[in-house]
Amino acid sequence: MSLERIESVAVLGAGTMGRGIAQNAAQAGLHVRLVDADLDRAESARDAVDHQLRRLQEKGRLSMAEVDVILERIQAVATRAEAVVAADVVVEAAPEDLALKREVFAALAIEAPPHAILGSNTSSLPIARIAAGCGAEERVIGLHFFNPVPIKTLLEIIRGERTSQATVDRALQFARLLAKDAILVADSPGFATSRLGVLLGLEAMRMLEQGVASAADIDKAMRLGYGHPMGPLETSDLVGLDVRLAIAEHLQRELGSAAFEPPAILREMVKAGRLGRKTGAGFHDYGS
Repeated sequence: MSLERIESVAVLGAGTMGRGIAQNAAQAGLHVRLVDADLDRAESARDAVDHQLRRLQEKGRLSMAEVDVILERIQAVATRAEAVVAADVVVEAAPEDLALKREVFAALAIEAPPHAILGSNTSSLPIARIAAGCGAEERVIGLHFFNPVPIKTLLEIIRGERTSQATVDRALQFARLLAKDAILVADSPGFATSRLGVLLGLEAMRMLEQGVASAADIDKAMRLGYGHPMGPLETSDLVGLDVRLAIAEHLQRELGSAAFEPPAILREMVKAGRLGRKTGAGFHDYGS
């Protein structure tokens, strides 16, 4: 696998993370093919990117011409095969479901060009398990982006048991193109960021349950006392409480640590449909 120029990226999944990755790549000058379970969803994600770019134009950060050029680089397509046919990098941004991801990567080993690296945006699932038996394990790597992708500079790169050095080098090249600061992490449960971030978020939830402080003051403590840009409960709302619950359950199973046992308040809020920003209410209210 050579380190020739990366020009084309396929993004599989048009949710919040997928469209953020597509926008980031297009702003970096790369051609993007975006696909989801149906074409309407992919086209809606492209429209959402258009909206975000127009907001940047209104703030004077982009010209109208730049917005048009960036948007032209993003193409919504109907099938995965069409998305990956000419890709140099594939980024899977599907839900955190191991069986689903394994199915996707087995198909990618056949459908994607032999030179393409196959990245998963998983935040907690082991890369080795995602890649197992796909037939291209050496090309599979974790590419864990952070929301909002065009703003957050961190890219967590996770090397699976059979990931080749050439794939790691290509992933680092991709990170540089996207103006990301990359960290290399071993393929362990929760990697570095999810393991630490989830632990902090769960303890903040327990503190709220115990009446230690209000949600607003717990978050304020971490913003002002430790310089975090967002408090742990605000971050949980941004990630999605359903997503945070799934990751916590996974880490509790894998690590066998009571520290990752989801608090009752988290389970209750997910059951009630208070999932955070995406539903307008979580530990904080976000209005309409």
